[in-house]
Amino acid sequence: MKVLLDTHIILWTLENNTKLSEKAREIIENEQNQIYYSTASVWEIAIKHMAHPEKMRIDGRGFSEKCMKSGFEMLPVYDRHVYGLETLTRPGDAPPHNDPFDRIMLSQAKVDELKFITHDSLIPYYNEECVLAV
Repeated sequence: MKVLLDTHIILWTLENNTKLSEKAREIIENEQNQIYYSTASVWEIAIKHMAHPEKMRIDGRGFSEKCMKSGFEMLPVYDRHVYGLETLTRPGDAPPHNDPFDRIMLSQAKVDELKFITHDSLIPYYNEECVLAV
């Protein structure tokens, strides 16, 4: 299975944080699965680190290096992923979701037929088959 990890899932994995569910851990540790991280995650980490280094202690470069050392493959953001944003829909009564990083990663997973592993409770409202909420 090809899997794209949401940024917080990657952070929890790298930190060996107990917030990472057993289901997510099993998928990530399964050597038959290809695990990807997005350029959008690196961008997100860099922005958060620059704004609040006391809260986001790792910078974008360090984050990317740790992902590579963990055996994760980088998934760049391509035009097809941007175009895929226009196919994402949410019901009108869904809670607001204003995270552009999540949306581009969801689009990447959808367009490239990967599973998107997230713990974000707002992502399942997109009703996309690629979403794997853990």
